[in-house]
This record gives sequence, C-alpha cells and structure tokens, in this order.
Amino acid sequence: MKRWVWGLVAVLVLGGAAWWWNQSRAADLPVYRTGTLERGPLLATVAASGAVNPVTQVSVGTQVSGQIKELYADFNDEVKAGQLIAILDSETFEYRVRSAQADVDAARAAVLTAQANAAAGRAAISKAQVDLTEAQRDHDRKRDLADKQFIAQSEVDRTRALVNTSGELLKLAQAQASVTQAQITTAQANVAQREAMLGQARIDLGRTRITSPVNGIVIKRTIERGQTVAASLQAPELFVIAQNLHDMQVEASIDESDVGRIRLGQKANFNVDAFPGQTFEAEVRQVRKAALNVANVVTYVAVLRFANTDGRLLPGMTANVRVVTDIRQDVLKVPNAALRMRIVDTVNATNTVATSVGTTCASGTISINSARRGRIYLLDALGKPVATNVCLGITDGSSTELVDPNGALQSGTAVVTGNPLAGAPRAGAPKLPF
Repeated sequence: MKRWVWGLVAVLVLGGAAWWWNQSRAADLPVYRTGTLERGPLLATVAASGAVNPVTQVSVGTQVSGQIKELYADFNDEVKAGQLIAILDSETFEYRVRSAQADVDAARAAVLTAQANAAAGRAAISKAQVDLTEAQRDHDRKRDLADKQFIAQSEVDRTRALVNTSGELLKLAQAQASVTQAQITTAQANVAQREAMLGQARIDLGRTRITSPVNGIVIKRTIERGQTVAASLQAPELFVIAQNLHDMQVEASIDESDVGRIRLGQKANFNVDAFPGQTFEAEVRQVRKAALNVANVVTYVAVLRFANTDGRLLPGMTANVRVVTDIRQDVLKVPNAALRMRIVDTVNATNTVATSVGTTCASGTISINSARRGRIYLLDALGKPVATNVCLGITDGSSTELVDPNGALQSGTAVVTGNPLAGAPRAGAPKLPF
C-alpha cells in the first residue's frame, strides 16, 4: 500500500514539473501585437491633388500696343461673343490709316499718269506710221522720176534715207509704248501694295477695340484704365473668360506609379477646403500622355469632369481627389501592418496558395502568377509566429485583399501586426501546486 502511494506521489511530482517547465517556456516567448483577418468589401483608390478649372477658358489679349482708354467688363461680368469689353487709344492708328489712304491715292494717280503716257505713246506710234507711209510714197514717186531722168539720183537717195529714218522713229515709238505699258503695270501693282497696307492699317485700327471671342463669364482682369500694354512676341493677357462655370473639371496630378491604374470612365470623388465635410462626384474623362517632371518627380494629368450646377465651386480651388480603381465584395482582408512585418528566426514560410500555372485566385479575376506576393505571420499553439506566403489582391491603403483559392485562411484568424512593445510584461512562471 505504501509503495502504491509513493508511486502516485512520484507521478504527480514529475507531471507537475513537466507542466511547470512548459509554462515557463511559453511565458518566455514575446507577446506580439496582433490583428485579425476579416471579410467584407474592399475599395481600391488612387489619391491625388489638383485644381478646379473651367472646361473651356479663353485668354483675351491684344495684338497691338497702346494705352487702355475704356473698360467695359469687370470681374464676374457675363459677356457675349463679339461684345466690346475694352478700347485702346486709337489716335495713332487713325493717322496710320490716313497715311495709308494718301499713299493709295498717290499710287492711283501714278496709274492715271502712266495711262496718259501710254495714250501719248499710242499717238506717237500713229504719227510715226503716217510719216513712214508718206516718206515711202515720196520715195516711190522720186524713184519713178529718177528712172525717167527728170530729177537727180541724189533726191532718190535722200527720200530713201527719210524712209529709213521714219521706220526707226516708228520702232522707237513702239518701244516707248511698251515702256509706258510696263509703267502702268508697275503703278497698278503699287496701288495693290498700298491698298494692302491700308487694309493692314485698318485691321490694326480695328484691333484697338477688344471684343469677347466667346460667351462666358470674366474670371480674371489684369488691366486698368490708363494702363499701357505692349504687344511684342507674345500678346499680353487682358482678360480670362470662362465659357461655362456649370460644367467644370479637376486637373489632378497622378503619380507615375499609379497612372497605370487610371482608366477612362472611372468614378472619383473629391473635396475642397472651402466646403469641409462635403464630397463631390466626378468621372475620369482624360489621361494626358504628356509627363510633367518637377524636382525629379514624374506625374501625369488626369482630367475629371463634374457638374457644378449650383456654382459653389470656383476656378482655382484645390481639390483632394480619390479615384476608385477597383471594387471587391466579400473578400478576405488583412491589415497592411501585417504585410510590413519582418521577424527573424521564425518557422520557414509555408505556402497557403496554389502556384501552378493557369490557376486563378478566389475572385476569379487575378492570376496567381501575376498577383503580388506577400508574407504574413500567424501564431501557432504556443504563440510563436509562423511565416506564411500569401497572394495579394487590391488594397485600400489600410487593408489588402488575400486571394486564397484553397480556403486555408479563415476570417477571425490572428495575424501578427507589430513587434512586442518595449518593457511589455510577460507572464511569470507558475508556482508548483505543492
């Protein structure tokens, strides 16, 4: 009987010692901060900032220099296409028109002079032809008389010389007529040139009247009455007219790492500092291919259109934009902090997703081979972290989709999200029960 009692005591002592040893080892393990895997919807977005602008805004300038004489438009004024909004001092241009008009009149008078000279040349040709005919007739008559020896041969020679002289005079008159005809052509070309200069002067005079090119609202005015504007290589800006403030857009700067996720027609929302707590809806209408490089940061401009029906949003406001790039319903989500964890001396990573070629993820839309890879740390029965390779889907910045076609991971599973806090208390070794 005593032997049986002592055996039972020995068994109890050995069992208590083993239990105390295991609990001591477990108490020595660090206590990690953990989170849980959850199921629910996930919304992937791209965050950016931009400026609110009208869809169409026109900068109105001037092509001529001068002093602003009158202003007929101010900030927030509604204007119509062709409406007079400013006038430059036109006195200088009026005198230029008068000078050009005088040049045209002088050129036209030169044409009349040349035409008169041409008429005189034609009369000279007629006279020369008459003189040549008379000289030829006199020469024929003298030649007949000389053949009958009624006159001397010298008279025949004189009349022959007179015929030759009259012929040359006729040629000279014809050449002068050609010259006067050329002078007429030159004078007419000079008239056309002077008329073109007159037309240019009139156009410059007309440009002193600044008119609105479109229907819209004046959102900017950079001039005052009496101010002098100088048009050189670039026209100075006088007004900026927004064609429509009810149909506006946000020009958002998208980082080059996110631009590949932006597509036409995607929904977006944004807010402005002027209306805190309010969200405005928009839609991606354009992704401009021109890259902007500022301080070695490459961005692309995405144009988001929205309806400003109540006119509350004004041009130039800063918009904080979120573009919805993807939506998932009822997916397994892991906190992003768990994906950033790296623990040394852990159990070798185990795969919980299939890696065969062509295998698709649980959503049926992402290929395992093309999805992002990640690693999380699960806790075993003793609370020791075990590295686990996973397949990742979309993220909303705080949580990431876990694509698990095998169903090895379940909602509510604890996952390591942080290292133990410094000085965190540990469970002390339990006392023996005897």
